[in-house]
This record gives sequence, structure tokens and C-alpha cells, in this order.
Amino acid sequence: MELGKLLVFLGGLLLVLGLVLLYFPKLFSWFGHLPGDIRIEREGVRIYIPLVSSLLLSLFLTLLLNLLRK
Repeated sequence: MELGKLLVFLGGLLLVLGLVLLYFPKLFSWFGHLPGDIRIEREGVRIYIPLVSSLLLSLFLTLLLNLLRK
């Protein structure tokens, strides 16, 4: 039963986040453009590795899930 509640909560959270990204794209325009994110653009090739953005997202989600678990 707890797993079902968690999945419903995460689904709702993803829905809200998707709507925010869809209707307010400037709120997260900084994401992916932080110092430490690797971007290589050459003729015909784009390589993008969001290192710092991924670390911040991981830290935020870890803190959020730890707060929800307590």
C-alpha cells in the first residue's frame, strides 16, 4: 500500500513539474547552463554533459526524499 501511495505522489509531482516546465520555461532556463556543464559544439556534432546540473538535481531529490521519509 505504501508503494502505491509513493508512486501516485511521484506521478503527481512529475505532472506538476511538467506543467511548470511547459508553461513557465524561463523558471528553469539556468538548468543545464551552469559552470561545470560540458558543452561541445562542432560542425554536425553536439555533445552535452550536464555534470553540475545533474549533481544539483540529485542533491535536491535526496534532500526532498529524506524529508518525506521522516
